[in-house]
Amino acid sequence: MPLRGAKGSPLADLVRHLAQNGPRKTHNTSRRVRAVYNHTYIVDTTKAVQVWEHDGFPQYYIPASELRDCKLQDKEPVEVDGAVVGAVVELTVPAKDKIPEAKTDRVIRFAEDGSVGGGALKGLVRLEFGAMDQWLEEDTPIYVHPKDPFKRIDILPSSRSIEVRVAGQTVAKSVWSMHLLETGLRTRYYLPLAAVDQSVLRKSDLMTKCPYKGEAEYYNVVVGGEEYENLVWYYRTPIHESAAIAGLVCFYNEKVDILVDGELLARS
Repeated sequence: MPLRGAKGSPLADLVRHLAQNGPRKTHNTSRRVRAVYNHTYIVDTTKAVQVWEHDGFPQYYIPASELRDCKLQDKEPVEVDGAVVGAVVELTVPAKDKIPEAKTDRVIRFAEDGSVGGGALKGLVRLEFGAMDQWLEEDTPIYVHPKDPFKRIDILPSSRSIEVRVAGQTVAKSVWSMHLLETGLRTRYYLPLAAVDQSVLRKSDLMTKCPYKGEAEYYNVVVGGEEYENLVWYYRTPIHESAAIAGLVCFYNEKVDILVDGELLARS
């Protein structure tokens, strides 16, 4: 089931849920946050609020007074117990300099009533992250979703031996690796590409993005005549904070057998 507020989901449901239950938590950030839509900075503020609609990661909510060079028009008022608590909104950036007008309805706003969402969301506007052309924190582009300020990534070099087996066959061995430890997630083991049996690798067309690491590319693995899709990934040019894993490859712990110093790790 998709998360409330996910791309394409009914935004009125998110307004109603947050108005009744409030967010999981909020955090006022001092970062300069900018959003670009239709070649226009419609947000440039140091007053953004990080709002956790769920436990996974935050979204940026912006005081309505901080939006600029755009127009907001309510499309679908949202009521709770007979009172309007917010609305799904259409945002328009007018045509200018031969750039045509652009509109999106992936926007919500909350009423100025201090009781909405426990008061935490009073007067705030949520621009769907993926509906904008670009977001920046200070001068750095961000992707996928805002970074969680309470999440940490450590990338530690290790001389512990790593062996990777797929369907019982050893496909990688190394006496050196980078261990990536991300808050709340299992350790990932990044190996030199040369440590992998090149005969089993097949380039995949899949590419994904991570807000903390950058754009990942993938390999399939062929063992015993069977092809295991997208089992390995790597970051050709990761973002600065994850530069230490550039060009190294990583296998899904959940789908392969990994031995660290000869000890088999649990998949689950």
